[in-house]
Amino acid sequence: MTNNDILRRLRYTFELSDTKMAEIFAHANYTATRAEISDWLRKEEDEGFAVIDDLHLCIFLDGFISDKRGKKEGEQPAPEPQLSNNSIFRKLKIALNQKDEDILAILESVDMRISKHELSAFFRKPGQKQYRQCKDQILRNFLHGLQLKYRGKSSDVEDAPKEIS
Repeated sequence: MTNNDILRRLRYTFELSDTKMAEIFAHANYTATRAEISDWLRKEEDEGFAVIDDLHLCIFLDGFISDKRGKKEGEQPAPEPQLSNNSIFRKLKIALNQKDEDILAILESVDMRISKHELSAFFRKPGQKQYRQCKDQILRNFLHGLQLKYRGKSSDVEDAPKEIS
């Protein structure tokens, strides 16, 4: 999955306007212009498309956490220059205040079943023996499950996640 796909899916799932997205970036002390946001949300084949790098997606996710849960006391964490699917998954879990059972239910809603042990492996530190890399399929299904939970089923969405064959 590309960072742009993730940003588009989150925008659709949580019905975020350009103004709201700018506010979310501002929660993480970044001023995103409407043009910048619009370019990140375009399809790859559209003129004006711009790739959102890991740093800016991390800023957005940190702002999303602040928007959903409130700003953290004290100094704000510095954005990570590189994001993995594991860190994206972790940031979404924090922002939405989800427990393991909530995530497992979301994944089951899109017919993906993993054990609690497998799930916890995604949230471990990379050096730990039980750490497991989160593959695109897991993150894609989680985002699709979030869409079903927050938006319901909709067949008229062009940004809706595609099923993996």
